[in-house]
Amino acid sequence: MASQDIIRRSATSDITPSAQARSHVQQVAKLFDATKCTGCKACQVACSEWNDLRDEVGTFQGSYQNPMQLSAESWNIMQFNEVMEGNKLRWQFTHTSCMHCADPACLKACSTAGAIIQHANGVVDFDSDKCIGCGYCTTACPFDVPKISPKDNKAYKCTLCSDRLAVGLEPSCVKTCTTGALRFGSREDMLFYSDKRVAELKERGYPNAGLYNPEGVGGTGMMMILHDLTKPETYNMPANPVVPEATILRQDWLKPLGTAGLLATVAFACLHKLTVGRNIVEEDQPGYRSADQDKNDQEEASK
Repeated sequence: MASQDIIRRSATSDITPSAQARSHVQQVAKLFDATKCTGCKACQVACSEWNDLRDEVGTFQGSYQNPMQLSAESWNIMQFNEVMEGNKLRWQFTHTSCMHCADPACLKACSTAGAIIQHANGVVDFDSDKCIGCGYCTTACPFDVPKISPKDNKAYKCTLCSDRLAVGLEPSCVKTCTTGALRFGSREDMLFYSDKRVAELKERGYPNAGLYNPEGVGGTGMMMILHDLTKPETYNMPANPVVPEATILRQDWLKPLGTAGLLATVAFACLHKLTVGRNIVEEDQPGYRSADQDKNDQEEASK
């Protein structure tokens, strides 16, 4: 996507002025309908194939889920959540990948200029060429998405197939979904569809059905329709994700204060130079020593 489409860059001012020229760009969103998902993992495989990712083969850990968590080589996984209702077991599947927050904590936490960017269409992307592997993004993300690769010490995550979006294609995971559990389009269209789908689910006996689109991060570019919105933890999703206070404190308060302190120190040094100058001992003052005296002392000490 063109550089004009970037509205935010990490470690720089919040809004890039050039983005005003691209204000017509429509925000996009991916919608996951957990009520339609069968856990086939087609989306997981498609992501690996398109992005040429090859994670290590894991071991059985009591679940059909594999791998057990996101990694630098697995940007999208299908989580198998077991829920007991009475004496019956029910699967709840979660399409787990980057949520592409409107107010991304990873971008706010990043200390490297331009390593994380946000496009006008809402996609949050990483620039691995600029990443220094500090790991701030991994600790700040309330969804625990970005991961540091042990191979090159850089952070990676789902890009929402920004390369495909640039040429008018939908994300690979959406393209391969066989049940319609994944949809992609403008954010407005996805919100309209989700309203209709939630209303339908409530009529079918799911009174707590709803759209997972947490306001604590300004809304997300990857939304979820859940059977029971009051229990997102059963889908391994946080109930109220927010940008960590530590990240806000460091970026919005400590860094500006540190910069102000540095500037004040430089200003004070310049002022001292102009008003007082160097601290020079005159010849007629006690403690004065000439350069020859210092040289003789050094020669005596070396003998």
